[in-house]
Amino acid sequence: MKNKTYLFGTIMLAISLTLGACANDNEKKQESMNHESMDHSGSGKVPKNLKAAKNPKYEVGSKAVINADHMKGMKGAKATISGAYNTTAYVVSYTPATGGKKVNNHKWVIQEEIREAGKKALKAGTEVTLNANHMKGMKGATAEIISAENTTVYMVNYKPTTGGKKVTNHKWVTESELSPE
Repeated sequence: MKNKTYLFGTIMLAISLTLGACANDNEKKQESMNHESMDHSGSGKVPKNLKAAKNPKYEVGSKAVINADHMKGMKGAKATISGAYNTTAYVVSYTPATGGKKVNNHKWVIQEEIREAGKKALKAGTEVTLNANHMKGMKGATAEIISAENTTVYMVNYKPTTGGKKVTNHKWVTESELSPE
């Protein structure tokens, strides 16, 4: 009888470990799906009231290396600058307007992509409505400002280090996330 109990316990442990591993794998896939649904390439269209930077560290047409890892294949990629703008960049957390899992600490949404933001920088904890459309369900979503950074943001073109199609007019990378080529 003890052997049957021991065998039953061993089988149950193996099953629970297997199911736990599957659940953990599914959570990782869900997290990566959040970034993979990001619209990597953009039209290059920027908000009407966004002003080009007068003396950016990285001028339009220049090259830089991306040090950010907002998505797979970005870190270490060689980029060509396609736009440079002075603004306030925000890290935000939001639940997609189309439903689904909450997106935490999304980098970056800029001042001009926040409905009725005005010209003053917003404080952490402020609830806002997003006009940005970087990811499915972002536009119209209610978000919370996590942090703000007054900086130059860049729109960049790059080829992912993981291979695949060239990304054009990606919005946004901050000046601190770039380094000279």
